[in-house]
Amino acid sequence: MGGDFAPANTVAGAVAALRESDGRFSVVLVGPEDRISQELQKPQNRVGGSDVASSWSIAAASQVIEMDDPPTAALKAKRDSSIAVGLTLHKEEKVDAFVSAGNTGAVLSASTLILGRVGGVGRPTIGALLPTGKEPCLLVDAGANVDCRPRHLFEFGVMGSIYVSTMLGRKRPRVALLSIGEEDSKGNEASLEALGLFRKSRLNFVGNVEGRDVLKGDADVIVCDGFVGNILLKFGESIPEFFKSKFLTYASCSIRNKVTAMVARGGLRSVMKELDYQERGGVPLLGVKGVSIIGHGRSTPKAIKNMIYRAEEMVRTRVSTLIGATMLEYGLTETT
Repeated sequence: MGGDFAPANTVAGAVAALRESDGRFSVVLVGPEDRISQELQKPQNRVGGSDVASSWSIAAASQVIEMDDPPTAALKAKRDSSIAVGLTLHKEEKVDAFVSAGNTGAVLSASTLILGRVGGVGRPTIGALLPTGKEPCLLVDAGANVDCRPRHLFEFGVMGSIYVSTMLGRKRPRVALLSIGEEDSKGNEASLEALGLFRKSRLNFVGNVEGRDVLKGDADVIVCDGFVGNILLKFGESIPEFFKSKFLTYASCSIRNKVTAMVARGGLRSVMKELDYQERGGVPLLGVKGVSIIGHGRSTPKAIKNMIYRAEEMVRTRVSTLIGATMLEYGLTETT
């Protein structure tokens, strides 16, 4: 029931994923059974008459957490919400992963408290993949933790490095700390102390990077607190619409410009695809005991489908287990 267009987009995205999956996984749709059934009866969502029909089921949940509800709603006022019920199914190992485009704060809070934190993780973090001039890089934290201690920033770097090496196949991910200057002396108190932790670690730490360096692709993991990370992420999401608007304005100025724009349209579309959040689907919550993927509130069926694929990848690569083992290797056993 999460997202601005639930349950229509959620159901359509799940059906699309099942049709393409060749039976690799099954999907449990969590929410009011009557509303979900209505969506499944729509011609475009019909799943009967094939192997897909046996790959989905419905778990009833009578309540819905709205976008303006407080983050604790799933644990207090609305314990029978689709978020709380879905995460409880995951905790009880009745499902292997949880995906939602609902209230981010509620998904974050409920995932942390229902699933629990991996040993050694003080703060679970949201990781978001950003396109660069080379290969995509992972931004951590992308909005889960507004205020962070130096240790938390270091944890984000460790978890981000594991995610990139496991999910993207990069053996020695380059980890950088986002700051206001490349010099070790630049930054606020938390980033300066975190820099020291990174310098002493076995991570492939490449030092500080500035905002202008993010899209260069010289780092595989970029670490910052969630306040800065979320602003950076949301700014990036605005770029495709900005360029589209400028492109249309340019084309409307003259016939010559319109012809030029038509010639360049294919290349522009290819570039814009890399910036489209739908292609990545959602962002993983790293550091919880399980797999929790958080999607954009305006997620389309395509975005929902890709969120399910990300969840499947994380289950198969056992990212959560690897994070726990690596935290022990680094001596991070407390969860403060």
